[in-house]
Amino acid sequence: MLAVSPEQAISQEQIGTAEPNYEKLREQMVVNEIESAGVTHPAVLKSMRSTPRHKFVLGGFRKQAYFDAALPIGEKQTISPPFVVAYMTQELDPQPTDKVLEIGTGSGYQAAILSPLVAEVYTIEIVERLGRRAKRTLWRLGYENVHVRTGDGYLGWPEAAPFDKIIVTCSPEAIPQPLVEQLKEGGQMIVPVGERYQQNLYRVTKRGGKLHREALRATLFVPMTGAAEESREKLPDPSKPAIVNGSFDKVIGEGPLPANWHYLRQARVEGEKRYLSFSNTEPGQASRALQGLALDGKQISAIKLSARVRGRNLRPGPTPSQRAAVIITFYDRRRAVIDSQRLANWKGTFDWQTESKTLRVPLAAREAIVRLGLLGGVGRFDVDDVTLEAAVIEQ
Repeated sequence: MLAVSPEQAISQEQIGTAEPNYEKLREQMVVNEIESAGVTHPAVLKSMRSTPRHKFVLGGFRKQAYFDAALPIGEKQTISPPFVVAYMTQELDPQPTDKVLEIGTGSGYQAAILSPLVAEVYTIEIVERLGRRAKRTLWRLGYENVHVRTGDGYLGWPEAAPFDKIIVTCSPEAIPQPLVEQLKEGGQMIVPVGERYQQNLYRVTKRGGKLHREALRATLFVPMTGAAEESREKLPDPSKPAIVNGSFDKVIGEGPLPANWHYLRQARVEGEKRYLSFSNTEPGQASRALQGLALDGKQISAIKLSARVRGRNLRPGPTPSQRAAVIITFYDRRRAVIDSQRLANWKGTFDWQTESKTLRVPLAAREAIVRLGLLGGVGRFDVDDVTLEAAVIEQ
């Protein structure tokens, strides 16, 4: 997955150089980012509190390990944010007798979270070098019921099948048939499915040999490697960036969550003419929605970003940058942040108004994430008609 949110970036500046109290940071992570966002499964929360996430990230990122953020682990891959791991684990409904297949990008963290909750975990890490490192980490930390191999996760682990549960933490275009075959009758799979930047997280149950899907929420995971990933039929066009469902007309099921937007906090679709509404009363608390897209700085030198917004009693959070905003963040080919640009600075109370700005695209940009919300600020912030298109900056 991608992204560190603006409110998390502020917190990173405040860490300092001293070695953190990791146990305290884990507790804060669970309370502030996981329980507050709706995860209630007692055993899952206990595992999140006890699993040393800092052992599964690169040394340079250990002090950031307990922010709700994806962090680079090498080879263009990331470790999933803690909330996503906790949420997917809860939706899997882990049982002590379960044999679980987990397909990851290479950190081993999801397998470690599952370890105390189920009988056995078989994890396929798709990047060989990262998989070897994950295997050493899991062995060193004593996760004896976790079995590790590297390879194409789409092929599953036929020698260990069938599995009671399968959890996939990187996104296929469609559910691979080997995973369907290796799932027990009555078993469940949690899997993000869709295009490179437009995915939905599904709970899939196998009944009568057929898969029954339940859409849970929009999400964004990094692509899997291997033959199936390389044969994707629909690929994004980085020369034609655009926002999907910027009018918020499409929702997940009948609920208040918008389709195509992910990583939501304190956000819901409202109104007869639908718009996305953010509300927060606690300074510093996350309130946001994100959407990723392909964008090539070699092909596009500028973009025009627009949104219609409305504010009620908008005030900044603990720092001036924690405030209602529409932000675009650019990433290079390694998924490292290059630059972030803000559409406008809003405060106080105002009725619907349209803001537009033409922004330069860094030459090294290959991806971008658009972020909406209060982002640590307080008040109510309504957003509609978000658009993004290639543009030209007049000299």
